[in-house]
Amino acid sequence: MEENQSVKKRRGLFQKFLDFVEKSGNRLPHPITLFAILALVVMIASAVASAFNVSVQDPVDGETVEVFNLMSGEGITYIFTSMVDNFINFAPLGVVLATMIGIGVCERSGLISAALRGFVLSIPSRLVTMGLVFAAIMSSVASDAGYVVLPPLGAVIYAAMGRHPIAGLATAFAGVSGGFSANLLLSATDPMLGELTMAAAATIDPAYAEQMNIAMNWWFIIASTFLLTIVGTWVSEKIVEPRLGEYKGDYRGSLDRLKPVEKKGLQFSGISILITAGLMSLLIVPEWGPMRGDDPSMPIVNSPFMDSLVVVMLILFLIPGLVYGITTKEIRSDKDVAKQMTDTMASMGMFIVLAFTAGQFVSFFGQSNLDLVLGINGGELLTSLNIDGIPVIIGFILITATLNLFIGSASAKWAMMAPVFVPIMMQTGYSPELAQAVYRVSDSATNIITPLMTYFAMIIAFAQKYDKKMGIGTLISTMVPFSIFFLLSWIVMLLVWIFLGVELGPNAPIFYDPS
Repeated sequence: MEENQSVKKRRGLFQKFLDFVEKSGNRLPHPITLFAILALVVMIASAVASAFNVSVQDPVDGETVEVFNLMSGEGITYIFTSMVDNFINFAPLGVVLATMIGIGVCERSGLISAALRGFVLSIPSRLVTMGLVFAAIMSSVASDAGYVVLPPLGAVIYAAMGRHPIAGLATAFAGVSGGFSANLLLSATDPMLGELTMAAAATIDPAYAEQMNIAMNWWFIIASTFLLTIVGTWVSEKIVEPRLGEYKGDYRGSLDRLKPVEKKGLQFSGISILITAGLMSLLIVPEWGPMRGDDPSMPIVNSPFMDSLVVVMLILFLIPGLVYGITTKEIRSDKDVAKQMTDTMASMGMFIVLAFTAGQFVSFFGQSNLDLVLGINGGELLTSLNIDGIPVIIGFILITATLNLFIGSASAKWAMMAPVFVPIMMQTGYSPELAQAVYRVSDSATNIITPLMTYFAMIIAFAQKYDKKMGIGTLISTMVPFSIFFLLSWIVMLLVWIFLGVELGPNAPIFYDPS
């Protein structure tokens, strides 16, 4: 009895904590409004810093850099004349929208759903959990499509096998969220975050930023795929599913097998991927390849092909999506393709508006030189305190994890944090590529327990199909083990990676050398 009362007490305190997080998060303005407020804060801060003659010495050329007052006559002129350009030139805008054209056709033609369903159904029952986690992680190549497809699919699979459907839903949800920084392939997340990282690095060392590429974390996210698959499987089978116990609900689902036309579509689309990839390899692999780089030591890494990965990804998604749609009759004419593309762009409306206000904040921050002031002074402060990079990295992770409870958008948070933390990491001798990897680890691991994440409410709605009493606290308590073990194991792998000094991706070192 006493034990039950202590459990109830702990649950009561936990629920109060969740209520606090939810209420606090709800008081924050919408991310669009938040960036507008931050832009205004930068304007005021630039005026104050300029009044006190705040300046720093540029570590690249040694010149003195003063804070530019955005509220001066010249500053106001800049604000009005640059606002449209700030929107158009916001780094993730073009690359995300371009990539989503191809991904949209893949998703809306049914290729992504059929491929994921076919993968899970093709593996032995004892490997279903591992297969579901792996498929969920890989779904990040389709951006947010995995949130819509995998959790309900995981619940149906588990229910059909006589297992607890909530465990299947939670396992898939954890894989999809963690998968945004773990994959065997590059996804829309890589160019979206990479462009922001390169822009932040350019404030310290423009020459270094020009050598960076959006695949800067590729080797790390490949290794993360296998790590999270193993950890996610263990957490699901040893902690989450036993805690949920036997399913007492009425739902007993059945998993539909792939139809012959879907199998045919998958076969043809798979062949089209191989042909497309083969033809693209001719652009860079042979010595006569027109998109091969001039650097004899790294002709592939430093090449126009690597600079065009967004276009490459667009094509690699678009062609199999077209082939699958035509085969399954989901695409009957060019009008169907145009509709799928426009429907995808319509779903990006919030991101486009967000890009407008975020673009103003990022540009104002850079124009004011506050990014240099904070980055250089922050690095000097850490150096004077004799704090090496590891405590900085741990602090960075904790700050990101905390901020993630209130701001769900990965691009929104990185747009705010990159201009500050990338320069600080560079000042302490760590590369911008590592700064991005650190951010991705903490952001993805805590997405699982973020009530304000875009798809969190949708996951609760899916769960209530199997448990009418399912609420936010119940879902978060189910997801907390995934979040904790993902984060801890990921931090260990990251620290080992740093210790070994292995590149994070193509031409992406751990350490920053300004020379």
